[in-house]
Amino acid sequence: MLKYKLKIKDIKLEDFRIYLFALFKAILPKKKIKNIVDLTSFIQKKSAWVSQVTLYNYLKTRMGTKWVLHFDDDVFLASINKAKWNIYSIALQDLTFYSLSYLNVFCNYKDMDKANDIYDKILTKENEMPKEITLQAKEKFKERLEKIDWNTYYKSWPFNESALTLYKWAPVAEELKTLDRKIVLNSMILKWENIEKEFQQLIKI
Repeated sequence: MLKYKLKIKDIKLEDFRIYLFALFKAILPKKKIKNIVDLTSFIQKKSAWVSQVTLYNYLKTRMGTKWVLHFDDDVFLASINKAKWNIYSIALQDLTFYSLSYLNVFCNYKDMDKANDIYDKILTKENEMPKEITLQAKEKFKERLEKIDWNTYYKSWPFNESALTLYKWAPVAEELKTLDRKIVLNSMILKWENIEKEFQQLIKI
């Protein structure tokens, strides 16, 4: 009988819940974004969703029907965990920057200092994220924040960084990953396009 090591802390049941029920989220009622609290929640949930769905979909596609057998491998589990947090940390940045850039241009929102507040608040809640990844993520966020153009970010490949991070960290052999580059990047960009449309609908009064 196949044993699934879901009790190992590297892979959480919540990860699989998000992955397995992703397709059903589309039919659930959507809460309007009316304030920073709502926006922070939206950024956290959608970033987690995109990160995990794209990562697990890629692994499942590349490994085939026996992909679950690899969950008996502690080294592989640790690799997935590391990939998950790295992708998520950058996805949070992309969606934070996109959201505030869009609000700046189309809703005349000017309090861009909220970007740092939002990111710090979400990371503070993610107490299971490895400290090393958290520190690296904050440094990366600071570097990107210093260079951002709020007037153009939303339309200038806003989710390219997280797509590249998915490609970089997915635990797949490099020779295979090279063949998959375009597919992997496009898979995440397409997911983000759906999030963009959802965001634009949810900020409408």
